[in-house]
Amino acid sequence: MIQTEKKPKEIIAARVAKELKDGDVINLGIGLPTMIPNYLPEGVNVILQSENGFIGLGPVKGETELDLVNAGGQPAGILPGGVFFDSAFSFELIRGGHVDVTVLGGLEVDAHGNLANWMVPGKMVPGMGGAMDLVTGAKKVFVAMEHCSKKGAPKILEQCTLPLTGKGVVNFIVTELAVFHVTEEGLELLELQEGVTLEEVKEKTAASFKLGPNVK
Repeated sequence: MIQTEKKPKEIIAARVAKELKDGDVINLGIGLPTMIPNYLPEGVNVILQSENGFIGLGPVKGETELDLVNAGGQPAGILPGGVFFDSAFSFELIRGGHVDVTVLGGLEVDAHGNLANWMVPGKMVPGMGGAMDLVTGAKKVFVAMEHCSKKGAPKILEQCTLPLTGKGVVNFIVTELAVFHVTEEGLELLELQEGVTLEEVKEKTAASFKLGPNVK
């Protein structure tokens, strides 16, 4: 059987999946984060919550219902015991601190844990959606994104330049190159992805960071 090399988004989704714990209530942003349930370790079952009124959504891959979609509009399934409710109750769960982890994409993240992920000046956007509520209401915030933009510009900065989704809200950043922890003192590099060098991460990161104990 021919082994195919994982694409950047697959690397990121698989790495974030390792951080999730059995029984966690998880909210996944649109795009890359919706891939994460497909990489959960064996024996780890999470409860997916969606802003549009669900707890117990199934992964996007697998048995789906065309009339049942996640917050990104993708057809999804519902697991046994899943619950449907209105959007107001959904946001009560989020704002009330009942979501253990949210995983969102990012346009920019900075050394202070600030996140910009909802608007690019000059481009038409539908609105912020639930991102502002999620980054303030969830117990832990992961940003899962490619390390650089399509034009090659770093997305991890010393200070965000785009309008913020939340200030000082990010706990961890996972890219196809590395895993960072956002601390009170700034960024800490926890881990290099397989085959990635420290020099490459330094070259593609526009923020200073310290090395974690497991990084050589």
